[in-house]
Amino acid sequence: MTEGGSQPRTGQAADRPDWRAFLTWVERAAGEGVDERRQPPTHSASRTWGQLQITPRQTDGDRQRYDLRHVDDGGVPATELTAHDDPTALHEIARVDADGHYRPLAGAPTLRTGWVFRDLDGTALCRAVEVCYPASVANWHREREGELDVTHWRATAARQTGIYDVVDELSGDQVERLAAACCVDSQCLRRREWDESPEEDLDAPRGDGAIPCREPCSLVVAAAREIAVAERDAGETGTLSLTERERAQLERILDAVAEGRADDVRDGDLGDGANRLRVRYLRETLFGDE
Repeated sequence: MTEGGSQPRTGQAADRPDWRAFLTWVERAAGEGVDERRQPPTHSASRTWGQLQITPRQTDGDRQRYDLRHVDDGGVPATELTAHDDPTALHEIARVDADGHYRPLAGAPTLRTGWVFRDLDGTALCRAVEVCYPASVANWHREREGELDVTHWRATAARQTGIYDVVDELSGDQVERLAAACCVDSQCLRRREWDESPEEDLDAPRGDGAIPCREPCSLVVAAAREIAVAERDAGETGTLSLTERERAQLERILDAVAEGRADDVRDGDLGDGANRLRVRYLRETLFGDE
């Protein structure tokens, strides 16, 4: 029974308070910003969850159903998308990106397009969402209830062992740069809620998504280890002389790699400093004797 004694609608996942709250939030998308006295809400509006677009609708039998697809496919007719029924199919969809590369970070904005799940009930929808973004609904609900337990960087670093125990050597400035490199919307669609410590906030952008990130993920910890090891070796410096033109080209190369555009530079684009042939020439110029 729901509040007030009425029966829960099919698919409301009444045994999970977080799922029930999530489905209510999805269903209210159509009514937000609408004066219901003049214009009753429809069920055509959608919610965005990471790169998922969730559209609630009611069937002729007044049953609540949901369509799920990639947000970039929002205007594509369902007949032009590959239809799936089993929510666990998102395991394979989310495993690799459009180029077939493994996606080590579930929150990365690299989810493949071209698929659709239609006529899901509430339980199936929540299961699909959790397959794509594990624990996202539970953490979203905890945050709304004021119960999100955040583990900050220093606590995360202190519990690392083995090859990762060096990450606690990072300074505050290095943690700041780490978050700015790894935890922004261009790299991860979760919204960072952790800081250096409860007392030390980070100025790096937190992100704008609905999904909260309650602690540094394993990918961030792995990146921190490489940074810490590199900093240990910082005393063993060498000298590299660059002309202004070479410096500008190196900046172009770094930008292309950091923004994921290196593969878009064609071999014929010789005016682009990140062009493969020009990069090979620069490598020969700087390191050919080695």
